Amino acid sequence: MPRVNAREDLLQRAITHISQRGITDLSLRELGAAIGSSHRMLIHHFGSREGLWVEVIRAVERHQRATFPSVMPDPIADPAGAMRAWWKHISDPNLWPNERLFFELYGQALQGRPGTEELFDGIVDSWIEPVIPINMAMGMDEPTARAQARLGIAVTRGLLLDLLATGDRDQVDAAMERWIALNLAAAGT
Repeated sequence: MPRVNAREDLLQRAITHISQRGITDLSLRELGAAIGSSHRMLIHHFGSREGLWVEVIRAVERHQRATFPSVMPDPIADPAGAMRAWWKHISDPNLWPNERLFFELYGQALQGRPGTEELFDGIVDSWIEPVIPINMAMGMDEPTARAQARLGIAVTRGLLLDLLATGDRDQVDAAMERWIALNLAAAGT
């Protein structure tokens, strides 16, 4: 029987719980009790409450990056279709609890809450790097592909925040369609 990694198991249980509850005013004692552990075990594995929050976001982000290639059809053959497929995936209401958590912790890190600054390590660049080759294959030179990838991340995150705040699916989807058209125009396709 395979051994279960205790840290990973705790992390997955924490992700499930806090994606539904959020992290505002959540103590490690409360979280530990809710997931069948203790605050001491959480501190042992993650160092602090904020350290756990950062690891939760990193794990969710890793999962989404790993999903990236399987969600999109061939981005070179059908760039618009690939962008629409990714948007459909990332804006699915099933992901909203994790996205609310992402924005909640991002805001805390921006405010300089101790222990949350580590969230910024790779939070943008880890998404830029996989998109650059796609943009270059669409005909962009490397500097343009890099800038366009960064812009795409900002647009996607901004539209996700808009969708979470307003719930206006039609208008947010229309804005994404406009972004797709602008992205294709930038690539000359």
